[in-house]
Amino acid sequence: MARSLVTFRERSGCRPSVRPSPGRARQTGRSSTKHHKVGGVSRIPHPEVDVPRQLPPRGLTRGGRNPRPWRDPRLRSTAALLTSLTALAATSLVAGPAVAESAAGPCALRRTTAHHSEGLDTWNSAYPRPARTLNAVMVFLSFPDSPPTITPDELAADHFPATSQFFERASYGKFELRPHPGREWVRMPRDSTSYAIKRDWNAQRRAAYLRDALAAADPHVDFSRYDIVYFVADPNAPGVDSDATKVVNFDRPMRADGTDIRRVVTVFERHPPDRNVLAHETGHVFDLPDLYHRPTDGKGDWDTHVGDWDLMGSQFGLAPDLFGWHKWKLGWLEPHQVRCVAAGPERLTLEPLGAPAAPAARGAIGGTRLAVIRTGRDTAIALEARGAAGNDHATCTEGVLVYEVRGGTASGSGPIEVVDAHPESESCWGDSVYPQLADAPVRVGETFTVPGEDVRVEVEARTASGAWTVTVAAG
Repeated sequence: MARSLVTFRERSGCRPSVRPSPGRARQTGRSSTKHHKVGGVSRIPHPEVDVPRQLPPRGLTRGGRNPRPWRDPRLRSTAALLTSLTALAATSLVAGPAVAESAAGPCALRRTTAHHSEGLDTWNSAYPRPARTLNAVMVFLSFPDSPPTITPDELAADHFPATSQFFERASYGKFELRPHPGREWVRMPRDSTSYAIKRDWNAQRRAAYLRDALAAADPHVDFSRYDIVYFVADPNAPGVDSDATKVVNFDRPMRADGTDIRRVVTVFERHPPDRNVLAHETGHVFDLPDLYHRPTDGKGDWDTHVGDWDLMGSQFGLAPDLFGWHKWKLGWLEPHQVRCVAAGPERLTLEPLGAPAAPAARGAIGGTRLAVIRTGRDTAIALEARGAAGNDHATCTEGVLVYEVRGGTASGSGPIEVVDAHPESESCWGDSVYPQLADAPVRVGETFTVPGEDVRVEVEARTASGAWTVTVAAG
């Protein structure tokens, strides 16, 4: 049988230099070896590894009655086939077909073959687009070597409704993530220690875990009813490692109940879990990339690319709302809410990105939430107003955030990097995941020229409603 490649999350890339603003005195130095800690625990993201392995196809047989009310047997097929179980975590091997042309105009970068490309002229139909209600099943897995001491309801409450609320706020109510948690434990056939669960997981043992989990859940779950699958392991089992949590995508989908299962979110979190962890992993289900930076020597900061400013960079960020670019990609910003800035000065008003949508009024349309300057075939500069609203309610700084988008750069390699308007200062020590970028936004009364680009941003004032008046000059 041919060998197949199993890969998990990648981390690479480096932060480009940003020149200091003229006239600003140096306030503090920059550390290159700090690891951010939350609650005294260092939380370093999981790197991607390539693991070649072989796995024969294996059929799944159902057994027993349907003892749980969260499954409808009428919709069941008579067999579920687990085909070639080759896995790719948080990224896809194939770019996927396009499903629609974008009406966003010349500033919409083209989607490339890069893993989780930031191009958004078309949607990768290998992923569900969160522009409607999506149903997610939570399957809670126990093990023979560890009788559970907590209930599935308690574990479900660790993640919901918080995860659904995060996406409801981020999408301005356009997307609902509807969880369907199992009420009882599904018993795995082997001890937890037999799978050797860990961050850098052996590919064959990972495949065995997924195969056993699907086979154990199959008599109780009608997978055809769900768009997203969460396999949640008993956090108190001795073989469970919380660092192993991640999305596993299959180059050939598993099949059950007449439906393809293209990916599974494997959850091994502690109880209670790290905050926003499930929202981050679910972001990968929607084709969003990892935005953190993996130091090449294994030391130093992981948050140098975007700091606190997007959930896909850090789940612990003070301002974890998704970038406006990601909201555009996911269909949560209307075309008229994205301003494509051409040559010459242009004055515009930016609505705060995290503020809820205003109540609909006759003839009213939402204001601009994202400004974009195209700088190359696969690159752009984006601007958005960030303030203490919505998912960003805990932010310690406000202003107009500037960042560079690279449509041809793979997940984990720096597809988005925040441009620091105050590179010689830091802010929010003790709270920020990366204080060097905590004060990155351009504040009222400041003018900032993007290093290496002919783009100038002047923040003139704030309106009575809290919007930001900005003049952008490009070219």
